[in-house]
Amino acid sequence: MSQEQPSIIVLGGINMDLVTYSPRFPKPGETVVGTSFVTYAGGKGANQAVAAARMGARSAMVGRVGGDIFGPQLLDGLSAAGVDVTGVGINPEVSSGIAVIGVDETAQNCITQVLGANDTCGPAEAAAVRRALPGASALLLQLEVSIELSLAVARDAKSQGVMVMLDPGPVRPVPDELFGLCDVITPNETEAQALVGFPVTGPESAAKAASALLERGVGAVVVKLGAQGAYFANQGTNGTVSPFDVAAVDSVAAGDAFNGALAVSLAEGKDLSAAVVIASAAGALAVTKSGAQDSMPERQQVEDLVRNQRP
Repeated sequence: MSQEQPSIIVLGGINMDLVTYSPRFPKPGETVVGTSFVTYAGGKGANQAVAAARMGARSAMVGRVGGDIFGPQLLDGLSAAGVDVTGVGINPEVSSGIAVIGVDETAQNCITQVLGANDTCGPAEAAAVRRALPGASALLLQLEVSIELSLAVARDAKSQGVMVMLDPGPVRPVPDELFGLCDVITPNETEAQALVGFPVTGPESAAKAASALLERGVGAVVVKLGAQGAYFANQGTNGTVSPFDVAAVDSVAAGDAFNGALAVSLAEGKDLSAAVVIASAAGALAVTKSGAQDSMPERQQVEDLVRNQRP
């Protein structure tokens, strides 16, 4: 790659998803015989680090895994995807982050999430981000680690002129200061509604939400609208990107593929509109495969989809 290859730092969650499939959910005290069981490496942060790597960036993950059998598996998976894991610590006192997911025959799911090592991130991770910032193109944040930690590293990135992108999920309160530190914020409909306090159900309400977030000091807003595409706005432009036509299999981590591709595209100097098109293509490709990190697309696939459907 050329010297223009973006360098992306991701601070966030690293999880193992444990998924059971059964005809129905058990009642309290009942055992139901399931039909299959799979494990997927996940976590919004880790997914986005893999997404950025597959889009051709130098991608570095900062976070923590636990002292269980999942820790080495999660680290090996990230490394195999081309992600630098020198900023990932190990906390032997707790489990790795996990999500136990039950899926019934109607495709309904129930999830028990244990944050584990993710919830113990703190000064060591702040220091790891600080070490990685010189020369970095972007810092990607989500809300899987403490708000205090996210604020601290966002301040550091802003002071060095590094682009800060926030994916405000899972839903939790966001302090006003963090909005002002965000160059880009990328909520989905549910997250946008939580941030602005009114329903966000399509492009029209997304436009109102984006205006409200821009007033809070965010540089650019991209609202992910799933099957309705995406709405984007900054102080100079706004618009919608229609969805790509793909055969959906599993929507898990589509938003993470979107974010990774958006960050890389903006870091390469593409304007917001063009970057959202590429991000939308990456998100669309992610829904054509099962799993989280396994479904993050390669750059060539993304470019081919854009070429084929956006002549």
